[in-house]
Order: sequence, then C-alpha cells, then structure tokens
Amino acid sequence: MADFEYERRPIIVVFREASQIKETYAGRADTVVLEAHHLVPKGRPSKTVVLFMHPIGGTQYLPMVGGLAKRGIHVLSCNSRYPRNDSALIMEKVILDLGACVRHAREKLGYEKVVLAGWSGGGSLSLFYQAQAEHPTVTSTPAGDPPSLIGAKLPRADAVILLAAHKSRAKTLTEWMDPSILDESKPFERSTELNLFDPDCPHQPPYGKEFIERYRAAQVARNRRITDWARARLEDARRRGQDWFEHCFTVHGTMADPAWVDPTIEPSDRKPNWCFMGEPRMVNDAPAGLARYTTLRSWLSQYSYDLSNADGVSSAAGISVPICFIENSADDGVLPHHARELFAAVKHQDKERHTIVGATHYYFDQPDKLSEAMDVALDWFARKNLIPA
Repeated sequence: MADFEYERRPIIVVFREASQIKETYAGRADTVVLEAHHLVPKGRPSKTVVLFMHPIGGTQYLPMVGGLAKRGIHVLSCNSRYPRNDSALIMEKVILDLGACVRHAREKLGYEKVVLAGWSGGGSLSLFYQAQAEHPTVTSTPAGDPPSLIGAKLPRADAVILLAAHKSRAKTLTEWMDPSILDESKPFERSTELNLFDPDCPHQPPYGKEFIERYRAAQVARNRRITDWARARLEDARRRGQDWFEHCFTVHGTMADPAWVDPTIEPSDRKPNWCFMGEPRMVNDAPAGLARYTTLRSWLSQYSYDLSNADGVSSAAGISVPICFIENSADDGVLPHHARELFAAVKHQDKERHTIVGATHYYFDQPDKLSEAMDVALDWFARKNLIPA
C-alpha cells in the first residue's frame, strides 16, 4: 500500500470532575485537560479511528502511530491526565480519561467506530476500559475513594488491538521487583541470597527451578508488604479524621526480573542481560525505574498485586468485541507468557494472535518489523470492516 500524507492536529479534551485531591500540578482543581494528537491521512476519509492511550501517555510519536497514519488509518493518540508522570496516577481516573477521548472521537470528531489500540501498558488499560464499559463493576479505587465506574456511562469501543501488551502494571512490576530488599526503610541492605546483581550471590545463571520459585514468591511477598504498609497508613489517617491524607514515597529496586539476566527463563529472541531500558543492573535503581516514586493511593491503584482493579487477564474475560494480539518475539520488556495468558482469558472466539519474529518492544531501528506489524493490523482492520476498502 502506498504511503499517504497526513495532518497531525493538536486536540484538547476538557471535562469537569469534582475531586478532593488533585494529583497533577497546577490548573483548575475541578477540570481535567487531556492533550491529544489527531492524525488524519489526506484524501482518505474514514468512519473509524484507532485510539491509542497509555496510562502515562507518550504514544504520540510511537512508530506504529505515525506508521498507521501513513498507511491511511485515522489515529487519535491521547494522553491521560498524568502525562509522563505516574507518581500519583490513579488507574480508575485514567479510565475516565479514556472514556472522555472515546466520547470525543464519536461526538466531536464524527467517527462511527473506535478501535482501542493498547501498546505495552496501554494493553491492560484498553482491556480494563472495555470490560468496564461493557459491564461496569468497579465502585471505588482500592483505597476506597471515588470514582465509581458503574455510573460513568463509559462508551464502548468497537474492537481492541494490543501490541507488546503486558498483563497489568501491578503484575509486571511484581515480576520486576528486587526481592533482596527485605526492609523498605533500608533499601541498600540487601539479601545476598536473592540479589541477582551481587557477585557473591550463590545463585548464578542459568538459575535453578527452586531458586526461581523462591525468587518469584519473595517478589510477591515484597509487593504485599508495601501494600499492607500503605493501607495501614491510610487507615491510621482516617482514624485521626484525616480522610484525604496522602504520603509520597520511593520504591527502590524495581527492575530485577531474572529473565532479563538468564535467557533460559521463558526463552525467546530477546537480547540477554538486557531490558528495554538498558542493562538491568544499572536500571534497577535508576530514577526512571517503574514505580520509583509513588503515593499510598497510587500504589494501591497501580501496583498492588492483590488490590489493583486494572488487571488485564480478568478484564479480558469480560469483553465481547473482536480483539487482535500482536506480540514481538524479541520483546525486551514483556515476556511471552503475558500475551499467552491474555489471549487465553478472552472467552469469545473472535480473537487472533500474531507474532512478529525478531521484533523488540518498540521496533526501534527495525522498520521491516514495524511494517510487518502494520500489515497484520491493516489486514485485521479490513477483515473486521473497520477501514475503507
């Protein structure tokens, strides 16, 4: 297919919201402002738009976003209210943001059909959204705060396409957490026995099954310790009559998945001793690590292994629309079991799963892999009657 020229149009989506806490800096306390890019191919009208959103935004210049526009697809790439800063992010509020963008696409931009496109963390977000749009169940955040999604009247999307998607921020973080940190108040006093990056660790790759099982269990235990501490802090504040008390904190050691160090764990085409952010030893304590800075409420909503509502697997079981999974065999961020479990969780049969062999998480410097992924997407769009012939 020949490339199309396209216009990139800035869009602002604005809506009112009453809230006791404002998690973003400055601006009106009762107003949410979302920034978006509308990519419109010239001479290519369409009744369908593909809508990208990631919890912390940043999708506007992903390779697939501009790539689809060049292939004649109308694209709407939206930021949530937390652009590039998830330190106080509430997943339930991101769902409201995505709903406002779906509504804007239909009511203001005139599209009849909306396809949710979830890249990486946008995948579980898209599943969470669609499940709540079809059958809302969430009455509050895990901290017991608004919003309730039951009365939100979220407009349903017509289809979902997921690219390099993971199960959830909570499950992903837990798989990446460094369990050698046994006391959050002493983050650099670490258990040698569980420290992948300590040269004195008695366990070296390839790791044995018993060590991996112990390591994974310790990761879950660490997540639960932080969750218990966060809940206790909020409960203590409420007993003091401080219902909207909040506390910020740092989580050290959040990029230590043993599968990045040992490629025999869930073998794929990924580069060994590497992850999508660089060398694991370095990024484990780097400022940009997942969940590095957070709050009590945000931890419970985004990262709690047991309490987060934004779980991709349970959400996938509740959607009825057509869905397509595109996974990358050299993905340096998301392991194969994520797509496998998400795909299996979808109960209906209008689902497909495709693998781009040799592709990394972002397709950086891989134009051939990006083109192949777009071919898969375009073929699926056409067979589902979502794009012009």
